Amino acid sequence: MAKITYIENDGTEHTVDVANGLSVMEGAIKNSIPGIDADCGGACACATCHVYVDPEWVSKTGTKEDMEQTMLDFAVDVEETSRLSCQIEVSDELDGLIVRLPQSQH
Repeated sequence: MAKITYIENDGTEHTVDVANGLSVMEGAIKNSIPGIDADCGGACACATCHVYVDPEWVSKTGTKEDMEQTMLDFAVDVEETSRLSCQIEVSDELDGLIVRLPQSQH
């Protein structure tokens, strides 16, 4: 289990417990975190779960596979730390993870 902090674009913070094996996206959906739409349900077939990983956590969240990078091409305001939250698997090592949500998921 990991505590993950989701920070909305307006600065509102939500810190929730997310079970190991779930994705960061699933943690947001299960905890009704606003700002993650997850239109494809976690199949890496859209970019509506786009987040910005806090820089100190980037190396701990794994690497972007080709499909994820391709889907990020459809996201708005992509940055170096952009990830699809459906592609980040929660583990004890991510306890304390901070992700920020973009202004929109269009």
